[in-house]
Amino acid sequence: MRLAPLLLFLAWPAAAETVVAARTIRAQAIITPADVTVIDKSIPGTLSLAAEAVGLEARVMLYSGRPIRPGDIGPPAIIERNQIVTLIYRSGPLTIAAEARAMARAGVGDAVRVMNLASRTTVTGIVRADGTVSVGGTEFPG
Repeated sequence: MRLAPLLLFLAWPAAAETVVAARTIRAQAIITPADVTVIDKSIPGTLSLAAEAVGLEARVMLYSGRPIRPGDIGPPAIIERNQIVTLIYRSGPLTIAAEARAMARAGVGDAVRVMNLASRTTVTGIVRADGTVSVGGTEFPG
């Protein structure tokens, strides 16, 4: 009978929090600590820590008081639509670089479609921290 209070304590629901927009945030705006607040309510599929949103870019319009989902935000874009970027294919010791035009905005780690300016071929690559786009071959850091 001594275990009954312990079992009741363990079965008690854990307090959960949800991150909501403190004000309306436009798409492509960088989220600051003043832009988000935390409410004491658990909503599945939403962020639970304000720190998870701060410093990221709103991918869609975020309305005041509405929960923020992970897909609503992402890394700040370093490539703009129609920007000329360096397209890199690397496989072992072989590296091929070409100029390409970005077909969309993208941040580090995002997949983005680019058009090779020489061949007019459209490919999808991953944006690297230095602003280059990596396609095919072996992935490489940076």
